[in-house]
Amino acid sequence: MAKVLNIVNGDVTVEIIRSAYINGDFLAWGDFLHEGYVPFTSSLEELSNIRARYISKQGFDSFENIRKKFQERDNRLKKYHHYQKIILWFEPDLYDQLQLIQILSWFANQNIENINLTLISVNHYLKESSPRGIRMLLGDEESVTREHLEVAQKAWLAFIQPTPMDWFKLLDEDLSYLPFLKDAIIRMLEEFPNRRDGLSRSQYQALYIISKGINNPKYIFDKSQTLEKKRFMGEIIFWKILDEFIENRVISSQKNGQILTITPLGRDILNQNINYLHIKPINKWIGGTKLKNSNLWCWDSKNRTIKRYYYSKVLSSLLPFR
Repeated sequence: MAKVLNIVNGDVTVEIIRSAYINGDFLAWGDFLHEGYVPFTSSLEELSNIRARYISKQGFDSFENIRKKFQERDNRLKKYHHYQKIILWFEPDLYDQLQLIQILSWFANQNIENINLTLISVNHYLKESSPRGIRMLLGDEESVTREHLEVAQKAWLAFIQPTPMDWFKLLDEDLSYLPFLKDAIIRMLEEFPNRRDGLSRSQYQALYIISKGINNPKYIFDKSQTLEKKRFMGEIIFWKILDEFIENRVISSQKNGQILTITPLGRDILNQNINYLHIKPINKWIGGTKLKNSNLWCWDSKNRTIKRYYYSKVLSSLLPFR
């Protein structure tokens, strides 16, 4: 039997696929690339160290443990030539699609002439499948072609640029070899602050839900997931949105954080009377783009475009950067 490596998004998916008695070894990627610094680097190892440091700062585990796990992952990947077949199992959401373009971009620079590299790209979540349903997905494998690799490599290089323009311009490209990538690109662009209220889509959804009287953090998270076409965000990242709102008095917290209510300031933001960026100066990374007041990129949800804006504290407004 051919030696097979199955590459999946994370440890939970490994267990799901194993329960279906799928043959082969497993490699879980385990990185939420939609959050934090993802710069251009000279090697996978360099980027893995950067990501391990970021993830550790989010409180998931120690830097040493995460770095060790990523080192083991990367070393397994670099031994790809020990396998006759490699299957990439990836779901349609932003979390998975970013991982997929990173992995395919890496393979684009390797000699895979003698490797049967295939992709199982599903339009649902594997945890919603029965073991039989997962086994049946093997019939939907498609061979990874040069066109798959070229699309992924172009997308990955766009994601790690210091501005989001190349990422945005991908929407005009033929991305049909990776059919879920276009939606993922748009969803990532929606995490840039909206020029009208200064909120990312995830922030807006959270604040809107709280304004409707849903006050328990778990219920707020669950409701926010129903507003997503394709769910991608984990609870810990979502809690950080709520913590930031509390810190900036956009919402108030009672009973040890188990009851959250919107404040008058929060309502002013929702009603676009105040821009959130004037309350909380931005300081975050999306891919390779560092967002700050002097490098402010905002998503225009009405016109579905992204532009650089000039932050004017005196005018309390955002002006197009020229």
